[in-house]
Parts: sequence; C-alpha cells; structure tokens
Amino acid sequence: MDFNHSCRFCGNQLKHTFVDLGMSPMANSYIKVDQAQNMEPFFPLHTYVCEKCFLVQLMEFESPESIFTDYAYFSSFSDSWLQHANKYVNAMISRFGFNAQSQVIEIASNDGYLLQYFKENNVPVLGIEPAENVAKTAIEKGIKTISKFFGAQTATELSEAGTQGDLLIGNNVLAHVPNVNDFVKGLKIALKPNGIVTMEFPHLMRLMEENQFDTIYHEHFSYFSFITVKAIFETQGLKMFDVDELKTHGGSLRIYACHKENNTHTVEDNVQNLINKEMEMGFNTISHYLSFSENVKETKRKILDFLVKEKRAGKTIAGYGAPAKGNTLLNYCGIRTDFIDYTVDRSPHKQDHLLPGVHIPIMGPDEISKSKPDYLVILPWNLKEEIMGQMADIRQWGGKFVVFIPEVKVSE
Repeated sequence: MDFNHSCRFCGNQLKHTFVDLGMSPMANSYIKVDQAQNMEPFFPLHTYVCEKCFLVQLMEFESPESIFTDYAYFSSFSDSWLQHANKYVNAMISRFGFNAQSQVIEIASNDGYLLQYFKENNVPVLGIEPAENVAKTAIEKGIKTISKFFGAQTATELSEAGTQGDLLIGNNVLAHVPNVNDFVKGLKIALKPNGIVTMEFPHLMRLMEENQFDTIYHEHFSYFSFITVKAIFETQGLKMFDVDELKTHGGSLRIYACHKENNTHTVEDNVQNLINKEMEMGFNTISHYLSFSENVKETKRKILDFLVKEKRAGKTIAGYGAPAKGNTLLNYCGIRTDFIDYTVDRSPHKQDHLLPGVHIPIMGPDEISKSKPDYLVILPWNLKEEIMGQMADIRQWGGKFVVFIPEVKVSE
C-alpha cells in the first residue's frame, strides 16, 4: 500500500490498517427531507494503527470547524447521561473539595448538561463549546460559556486573562480533536499549579473486546488505549495519577492527571494495574490490533443474515435512536429502508430528517405505537436498558428488541 500518512501523535509513518469500513458520510450530517436528492459527500472510514505508539486513528477529511460549528448532538436528551454527570460532580466535590473558591472549566461542555450540577453546588463554572447552537442552549440555562475550539491558543488567552482551572473536564472530546498534542498542551497551560484534569473517552480495549466498530466515525479522529494516552499526556508534562474504568459508551476510561511537578497526588495502583492488563492483552504489539478487522467482517455477515431472514418472513423492523454510531453501522452494512422502515429519536433536532447515506427517515417516538413493528433495533446499544424501559409497551403486541453489537441479540 503506497501512501504517506503520519501518526498525529508521534509523526511515524502509518503502514497498518486497523479496520477499513469503506466509504461513509459524516455521521452527524443528518439530511433534510427536501435535500434528499442532493449529492452527499462520502469519505474513507479507514482506521490505521501506528506501530510505534499504537495510536489508532482516522485521517482528517473534514475540519473540526465544519463538523462541530452547528452540531446536532445535545447531551441532555439522555437521562442516563445526566445521571452519570450528576454522580461525577458529587464524586469530584467529595474527593477533591471543590467549592465556591474553585474554578471548574469543561471543554466541549455541550448544552451545560454537566456544569449545571457544579453550579447547583455554588462552584464557579466556565464552559468551552465550539458549536454555537449548542453553546446558546447552555447560556440560556445560565451556564457561562464561550464558543471556541480548545487548544494551546485558547488556553493561553484564558490564562493571560486570569482564568485557569482547579478542575479541567473533558468528556468524550479527546477523540474528537485532530491535533491531540496541541489539545493536551492546552490542558497544561489552562491548569492551575495544583489543579487536576479528568478526561473520559471510549477505551480501545473495550472497543476491541466488544466488537464496537460502530463507534468509529469521522468525528472521532483517535481511539486510545491507556498505554498510549498516558504517553501523550506525559509528553506535555502532565502526570497520570489515577484511572477509573467506566461502563459509559460501551466501556470508557476516566483518567486523572496533574502537573508532573505536583506531588500532592499519589499515583494510585489502578494506573500500573491497567497498564499491566493492556500489556497482557497485547496492546503493545502490532499483531493484536491487526486481529480486529476479521471480527468486524463476520459481525456484518451475521447482522445481514438476521435481517434477510426476518424480512423474508414478513417481519417489520424499526430503529430506535439516530446516533452517530448507528450511522456507521448502517452505512457499512448497507442497511437502508429495504430492511429498517424508519427510526425514532427523542431529539427534535433530528426528527423529520433522514439518516446520512442510508436515508432512513427519523420520526418521533410516538410512531412506534402507531405502526407496531415486530422488531425494534436499538442503535445506541450503550443505552439499551434505558430505552427498553422507555419502550416497554412494544411487548403488548409481541414486539421484540434487537441489538447488533457486540453481536445480534434479540430480547423479548
């Protein structure tokens, strides 16, 4: 294979495919019905792994500005995600003692879903959210928010204006930045001498174990093992002192970092334990990463087997949710309205649109009780329990729930 792609962390030439999911549209580019006949851009959804630092990554085809300036994802539409945020805030206040004299800064703060809980506890907050339409919602809630992309430049501007964080938060943002070195350098600049950083992001180990190939999409530039993310932070002078393994998004990490010269935080056993676990599984060897691709192909075959069999038997199938991960799966598998009649979503920002690429219509949740499908495919499988609770009524007409990841599973 002849190409010249360099690793976004260490600069090494990328030679190895992690998984190639073919051509796919931007996962959050929902189509207005009256634009259904327009040309739609597709880009390679081809992930590589660096044999030197083991960062799994996509090439940058669209700038963050074009992806995130007007964004369709609002965090507050997931009840379980709000509960997760509230629990996090209580844990941080309890463990580190943040109070009215502290400054909390969240990067990619979305609609204020998390900072609202710090504000309720009288802790001063600042959100940094590049999507102006989403930032506006946060500001209307009374959450102080600036609409900018975060990196070394924004961090320097804040620091020079006298704003640094006792706590810097980034939930599901690290994967979204193409220049990861500049982003982490910004964390170093924006952090008070005794401040801490927490970041949450999907764990590559879980992605591979659970076959979560659908969490790969263009808005996610990088996919991290703990070994690799620790190296990235250390390169910028930040020390990893703790890590939690979380269940969110199919299995995430929450990392805790501080300035390497800050000795107030003892490095917890969790750090070495997780490094040992990843090394035992082979995350420091290129061959481990190269085993993933065949698993993905087999999953695709099983999904299509199920859909073909049920449609031939005359069954009706609808979807629940219009998440980015669902758009990856549907486009990779070639699933259109020949298999799934429509999908529903609670977010009014997605309703009355079409899914990108496959053009499956997105409706309000009421449509399910009207059309009574035989199967309801839960596309955001990470919210399976929440959705099965909300949609329990489908059992009245014998409807069944289906998830495709990590494998096809039908639930009564």
